[in-house]
Amino acid sequence: MADESRFRARSRDNGARLADRSRESGLSRRGFLVSMCAAGAVFGFPRAGLAAMDPAMPGGTPIEAAGARYEPAIWYWIDTEGRINVNIIRAEMGQHVGTAIARILADELGANWDDVHIEHVDTAAKWGLMVTGGSWSVWQSWPVYRQAGAAGRVALAQKAAELWGLDPAAVSVANGVVSGGGRSAGFGELVAQGITRSFTEDELRALPLKPHAELTLVGKDVTALDIADKTTGQAIFGIDAKVEGMVHAAPLLPPTRYGSEIVRIDDSSAKAIKGYQQTLKLDDPSGTAPGWAMVIADSHWAAQKAAGLVRVEWKPSDAARVSEADIQQRARALIADDAKGAVLDTGDTDVVPVFARAAVTMEAEYTTATVLHFQLEPVNALAFRNAEGVWEIHTGNQWQSLALPWLQKALGVDENGVVMRSYLLGGGFGRRLNGDYAVPVALASKALGGKPVKMVATRPDDLRFDSPRSPSVQRVRMAFDQDRNVIAMDTAVAAGWPTKVMVPAFMPKGVNGEPYDPFASDGVDHWYSVGAQRARAISNDLAESTFRPGWLRSVSPGWINWAIESFMHEAAVKVGKDPVRFRLDHLKAEGRNAGTAPDSVGGAARQAQVLARVAALSGYGKAKLPADTAIGVATSYGQARSMPTWVGGAVQLHVDRQTGFVDVQKIWLVVDCGTVVDPDSARAQCEGAALWGLSMALCEGTEFENGQVRDRNLDSYTPLRMIDTPEVVVEFVDSTEVPVGLGEPGTTVVAPAIGNAIFEAVGVRLRRLPIRPEAVLAALKVK
Repeated sequence: MADESRFRARSRDNGARLADRSRESGLSRRGFLVSMCAAGAVFGFPRAGLAAMDPAMPGGTPIEAAGARYEPAIWYWIDTEGRINVNIIRAEMGQHVGTAIARILADELGANWDDVHIEHVDTAAKWGLMVTGGSWSVWQSWPVYRQAGAAGRVALAQKAAELWGLDPAAVSVANGVVSGGGRSAGFGELVAQGITRSFTEDELRALPLKPHAELTLVGKDVTALDIADKTTGQAIFGIDAKVEGMVHAAPLLPPTRYGSEIVRIDDSSAKAIKGYQQTLKLDDPSGTAPGWAMVIADSHWAAQKAAGLVRVEWKPSDAARVSEADIQQRARALIADDAKGAVLDTGDTDVVPVFARAAVTMEAEYTTATVLHFQLEPVNALAFRNAEGVWEIHTGNQWQSLALPWLQKALGVDENGVVMRSYLLGGGFGRRLNGDYAVPVALASKALGGKPVKMVATRPDDLRFDSPRSPSVQRVRMAFDQDRNVIAMDTAVAAGWPTKVMVPAFMPKGVNGEPYDPFASDGVDHWYSVGAQRARAISNDLAESTFRPGWLRSVSPGWINWAIESFMHEAAVKVGKDPVRFRLDHLKAEGRNAGTAPDSVGGAARQAQVLARVAALSGYGKAKLPADTAIGVATSYGQARSMPTWVGGAVQLHVDRQTGFVDVQKIWLVVDCGTVVDPDSARAQCEGAALWGLSMALCEGTEFENGQVRDRNLDSYTPLRMIDTPEVVVEFVDSTEVPVGLGEPGTTVVAPAIGNAIFEAVGVRLRRLPIRPEAVLAALKVK
């Protein structure tokens, strides 16, 4: 393909430059690796049965309290040296989530940042729901950790007041020191005196919190607590896990995700491989990995080499004949049936009579291809039964609470029979929300009597077992009166539903009583005032029987916002209005779009603000640009109406009429996420989100062929290359509102902004993602 050829050419050029520099320095690839190891950039390994893996600490060993320790809440303790150890239940995958959460607590506590440490805990029941996704981490942690910090501050002040004979109101706590009546003491000194103050849940909720103006860590630049170990190589990722006596496994995957049965295994050729032990046929009571076999060997490489020689005969399911086109055609058929799907509560959902009396109507279909995760670290896990008879699962995972029940069922144990040890993730992007990859490893260990088994998937196996973002089809309609005012909007979206497949209890019901997956419908329930509005979410059953749909960064807003914001631009053109002005006219903070406290205060008015600002910042409609170059805009409320992050996005690009290549030159984001807790990480999150959105808009996409994804490595699946990244400008709205999510919202505006910019540059409308050069050329020929 033209764009792939261009990306490959640029990559070759870049590689040649790097090779030249290496030759100039006299440093070979082997020499580079040797020098890195000599410098100490090698990984340590955990010991078997460790109480909790802590990737925040060198070698994975948690810090121990010095002397007595005081725990105002389960979320942290303070020891007699004044060290503050904050317990983190969220997964760390490069976003510095521990630093953000610890900062919230430390600020409310009045701690000295140098005294703060973080610990990524295991899956003890006391931690409750353990999940890192949906851009929820800071939003959900904000009230909990502030209350916990306030509890410590109150207890320390009360202890000092008791010792010094003062009124607690006369005691202050700041920067790790408690002061009052001309005296002062460090946290550790007071803990050594013995603090017994405890708090009920009601008392925690009633504690006074600091005014925003008194916060000294939130919103300020501080040193990230996990940077040192990552840069020295002491940080522990799941792929680094190792215990004595472990064997290695290589998976043999069935031809379909579901329904395949092993008929016969022939490992006669594999027996010639030194270190090969056996091939296991897995029996999975949980239904997570049906039809799997696992090759067991002394080493990873022996397992991989033997896996290439083992011959397995499967009886596949009907999914072996399913293609991407079949899945999309099923989506269209479901959309065409008005009785299908759940209708979301948008107020007046009765659009049929409004469309019947409309003076003008318009309709468009938008589609997206299957998208793969391709996280840097392939999925992996280490499993064994420890000396206490408890199964230990060592891996990086985003949703421990989801994976644990599968593991319990697979192993035939109760909730006390399995514990997951949390490791750093070498990229998650939603793939590790689905912890399915741990199940076959646990089953292999069980088959070997509890012996430690470690599996590291190859890239192709990782992709074959991926939970991709489902392909989607959307039909959007709008009705206008004789004065070209919008009087109704009707949107239907069909895709595979990850929540339905993996955690159906998370699905609410629509106004017609049908359940729906919020992660496959967020975005369709937008903040525009459009009169009567029907938003219909439809589960694509063919997709769900072919593969296990997954959550991928931004989830449904990544494809639904593509349709909504492209369509709003088309609607503006239809009625002859400026696309920004058209949107602003319909972002009215009234009725259900007025927003509610505490999470969506201001409602549509805040979305209008970021849209207007990004238009001004980018020069939309005013900048003088070369031929075939334009700026496109889009806006989004991020992940969900219950936790909106308002984003305005703009993209400047040039379209090459000869090749169809779209050159994105600059991206602007204006973001209102409420209080910005961690400025540096917030900016990094938004920049990464924007580039991921760009990659999915122009580069990323595969198709199902015979029940399997076509592209299984980075030679044919071509995400954005570093050399092709444009300048990204991020501006945050100054706010004291509740902090909401940042990991994903920036992803959602880029694709529609690109589609709109292409239209303004060369006058053609693209309605399918990814936008390939050949599609641009085809559209230009039709024009």
